[in-house]
Amino acid sequence: MKYIVLFQHLQLKNIGLVLLCSFMFSNLLYSQSTREVINFDHGWLFNRYGLQPDGKRIDEPFGNGSPDSPSPKELAFNDKDWRKLDVPHDWGIEGPFRENLDGYTGKLPWRGIGWYRKRFNIKNIDKDKMFFLDFDGVMANAEVYLNGKKIGERPYGYISFRVNLTPYIRFDSENIIAVRVDTEKLGSRWYPGAGIYRHVRLVKTNKLHIPQWGVFISTPEINSQYATASVMVQLANGKKKTARSSYTIEIFKLDKANIPRERVAVGAKENIKIAANAIDSSLVSLKVEKPQLWDLENTNLYLAKVSVYDRKTLTDVYDVPFGFRTLKFTHNNGFLLNGKRVQLKGVCMHHDLGALGTAINKSAIERQINILKSFGANAIRTSHNPPAPELLELADKMGILILDEVFDCWASGKNENDYAVHYSEWHKKDIEALVCRDRNHPSVIMWSLGNEVEEQYHPEKGVAAYLRDIVRLYDSTRPVTFGASYPSKSAINGTELQVDVHGMNYPSGGYGGPDFYETFLNYPGHEHLSGFASESSSTISSRGVYFPKGYQVTSYDLKAPGWASLADAEFAALDKYPAICGEFVWTGFDYLGEPTPFNSDMSVLLNHAALSEEELAKAKEELKRIEKERPSSRSSYFGIVDLAGFPKDRYYLYKAHWMPDEPMAYILPHWNFPDRIGKITPVFVYSSGDEVELFLNGESLGRKKKEQYQYRFKWENVIYTPGELKAIAYKNGKLWATESVRTTGEPALLQVSAYKDKIKVADNELAFITVSIRDKTGSVVPTANHKIKCKLEGEGKIVATDNGDPTSLISFSATERETFNGFMLVVIKAHQGAKGKLRLIVESENLKSASVDINLL
Repeated sequence: MKYIVLFQHLQLKNIGLVLLCSFMFSNLLYSQSTREVINFDHGWLFNRYGLQPDGKRIDEPFGNGSPDSPSPKELAFNDKDWRKLDVPHDWGIEGPFRENLDGYTGKLPWRGIGWYRKRFNIKNIDKDKMFFLDFDGVMANAEVYLNGKKIGERPYGYISFRVNLTPYIRFDSENIIAVRVDTEKLGSRWYPGAGIYRHVRLVKTNKLHIPQWGVFISTPEINSQYATASVMVQLANGKKKTARSSYTIEIFKLDKANIPRERVAVGAKENIKIAANAIDSSLVSLKVEKPQLWDLENTNLYLAKVSVYDRKTLTDVYDVPFGFRTLKFTHNNGFLLNGKRVQLKGVCMHHDLGALGTAINKSAIERQINILKSFGANAIRTSHNPPAPELLELADKMGILILDEVFDCWASGKNENDYAVHYSEWHKKDIEALVCRDRNHPSVIMWSLGNEVEEQYHPEKGVAAYLRDIVRLYDSTRPVTFGASYPSKSAINGTELQVDVHGMNYPSGGYGGPDFYETFLNYPGHEHLSGFASESSSTISSRGVYFPKGYQVTSYDLKAPGWASLADAEFAALDKYPAICGEFVWTGFDYLGEPTPFNSDMSVLLNHAALSEEELAKAKEELKRIEKERPSSRSSYFGIVDLAGFPKDRYYLYKAHWMPDEPMAYILPHWNFPDRIGKITPVFVYSSGDEVELFLNGESLGRKKKEQYQYRFKWENVIYTPGELKAIAYKNGKLWATESVRTTGEPALLQVSAYKDKIKVADNELAFITVSIRDKTGSVVPTANHKIKCKLEGEGKIVATDNGDPTSLISFSATERETFNGFMLVVIKAHQGAKGKLRLIVESENLKSASVDINLL
């Protein structure tokens, strides 16, 4: 590798519009002669073999190689009866739910074998070009064929990968891409989805070009006067002879719409000689004056534009967004972003999008992030796998920190046929893919090697250090971590010293303890080691349920599995030991699968600790009992927000603690309990104030003060009487916030509200619409569970409905569904090319109907 440090700096001011027009025009000039990135999502054909949704089987047509008996990978295969669809696509979410399927993967029929085929043409004029297909993720065991020839494979369903089409392209003739996907023997501890569930792009380049993820920008020097952008550029030469190439780098400031504006730096031409069919790289540095830093409030981004030349001919242009910011994890002062301490108020998130399944949609992720930010969350752990690229793009733009995780297990697996069967052959390639894809995102603050791995109990094997060093081959600018279970054993056994920052799962729970952080911080050898709660809390609840029946969990936020803790315990531990960087709560949203405590999957109970023989025996007996009951639960109870995106009560507990400067008070439970008149009904208040007085029908029930390490106000012995509960919160002796809940009237009408009333058709934006049941005064009836009928007018469709009930086995594609404790979600989408507006109409027997219009842009 050749290293050159140079640089000429140009400071150009007041040229915004002129420069923008020039930049856009230059892109038009070189787009056809350099690289083209073509959306390849549309126009696929799909068919499913193997296990079917009803449990039956359809044999896969393997063919025998003859023209009369082709397989789906071959050109001659007859696919005229196959289903037409666009990707991203998740065949598992289509259902139906089946009660006899495992709850730990969501009771959905995701196991099967899927084939995707797509026809496309390449003109002979492009015979000197190179063609690649980029897959953001295929679940799972993907095999890719072009015109009958296998051109690539990737077993790990979460990883992004590229295949080279060039050797087998048929010019001026039809080409067929075929992708085989096999989830029949895939091991997973949650709902993984199935199919080509992320985006696909066709990339056309010249023979001399920048390969996939071939530019890496680090920022080794940042101060108030200037910053250094260190740019590593790889060049690939697909020619049969040596190329005498060169490249230049320009840096632009991006505006809030990600449009390049002012050019802030430009480098001199860098020459590089590349052998035939080889890749070479070099490193250059550019200085940017008075850099605008990226942080959670000011998401300043820049763009590096790399222009590649073959002698004097421009052959490639490659654009990379990035940001200037500094990271430091300290032993005594937590996490520093740009030199300022930032408490990690993080959540763990699985990759499904609730009723949408795993099929990625950027507007759905944006909605999730906005909901998370609304209660104070500032970080996401991508548990336990590489995320969709869109999550990182949005995190950069919206100001969210990312703990980017690669594996759930290493060589020792947790389920049959999980990643452990691929670890030996694929772990180096998968780590490389994750790090190289994501390393230019300023939102990514750490790389996580894995989660609760068996190898953590054997530090003498040095596996964590080995994997850490693989990460450092591709990025040494960020610390490496992993999520360790049973911290009282694994956080002080030597494994923690093999990573840069140590992640501890449930340090304040059953496998750590209220003061475990003190042990960790003061343990010999930890003088420079920083730590954080990589998983915390795991409180379980069902939205709006307080005295549960069946397979629901109380929303008083007082239930957690044995390994876990309530939110209050982690709050107290972090307040007591501010040197710890923060936490990642399990979980931000409910997710499909893992319906603890109503699951029957051994790994869900066992992966949190190395159990003793006695504990193991008890766990097995408990599993047998649950298995006999076969609960209907299909999604988790862990979320601060339910599967449909509706806040649970815990949302307000976190908001009160994580947003202490925002006046708020929240009362639970609701006050509609006709069967509890005269009975004790505890009342809690979550508030950012330090004192609260509670009134029932105007009579004070007392004023309580928040003591140290106390995070909720409780009135345990309230006798239920219909009427009004009112809370008045104070802070520093002054009025801070007021809130009240009332016993409502009978359900009378429906109300609808849209998350956005305008959506961009070309961007495949979704409209998320909340349906609520109200009494005649307009108050939500919190116990209403009425069947709602949905009808859509206009050029679009109802994509999904949900109500957040973890026990509901109604298909997400149903247009009729009951509300769950007053609420229901409807997701709609416009057809491609649609104009005008969509109108959703919702109806229910004996209730006044409602409608909402969504304008199409």
